[in-house]
Amino acid sequence: MIEVPAELAASHLRYADDAGPEWTAAVPALAEHFLGRWELRPDGPAMHGVVSLVLPVVRPDGTRAALKLQPATEENVGEGPGLRVWAGDGVVRLLDEATVPSPSSPHQANALLLERLEGRRSLEGMPDVTEALEILTGLLARLVARPGPERMRTLADIAADMLEETPEQARRAHPDDLPWIERCAAAVRELAGEAGDRLLHWDLHYSNVLAGEREPWLAIDPKPLVGDPGFELLPALRNRWPSTDVRGTLLRRFDQMVEGLGLDRDRAVGWTLGRVLQDALWDLEDGESRIDQNEVAIVEALLSR
Repeated sequence: MIEVPAELAASHLRYADDAGPEWTAAVPALAEHFLGRWELRPDGPAMHGVVSLVLPVVRPDGTRAALKLQPATEENVGEGPGLRVWAGDGVVRLLDEATVPSPSSPHQANALLLERLEGRRSLEGMPDVTEALEILTGLLARLVARPGPERMRTLADIAADMLEETPEQARRAHPDDLPWIERCAAAVRELAGEAGDRLLHWDLHYSNVLAGEREPWLAIDPKPLVGDPGFELLPALRNRWPSTDVRGTLLRRFDQMVEGLGLDRDRAVGWTLGRVLQDALWDLEDGESRIDQNEVAIVEALLSR
């Protein structure tokens, strides 16, 4: 039987709305089901994300692959369709996909059979952050070059939901954070009518770019939605946080991405503030009273020009 790593089981508890102990209990049998369904042979120790289990496997023809098993949620339900649209261009290649009911969990099980990448080697470990960001931005430019497919969640809907939720969630915020929440909400309000039509990754940071054989680096773990590429920049700004010259470093990173993606700077600033608002609303909903102060620093830097 496949064993769920203890760290993954603990994460399932932390994110009980998306997984929970029932999902942890269901994973071994579900993994066995898909190993049999696709005639896969396990080929190394399990890896995992926040809620997903990833098993290195070998297909019947000898091809090395990875079986990713996750509960189907609003965020990841578009992963397979998005990967099909990208067809391996700058991103891990989808080999097969299936969704089945889970016998002991309220969540359906989404299984993705993926091209095998080097799971232990990501851009997180590249010493030169500027070089890492150049690679990441190049991949992102390829991903957002495609229009989003129909029937996929949209940034327009997300923006509308954020604006609806902001007044209630803001009542829970620390008074010092209210001006930032209001400023970010104003930016979203200004841009919501033109939310874009590109296929977005939504979570492209350094750990979500892995080394591969087909290409030196490929993106993984998208949470696709249709919208403006400016909504993509925050993860790479806040990850690998600078230890000195925070404002200057953040602005250089932002400018590097804006130039590499060919974005309008003002719109990119606005949608980055929108992404900060999204994170703030999630934190407040989870019971936090302060919003992430690193993200406040990002907002301050972007508005300082």
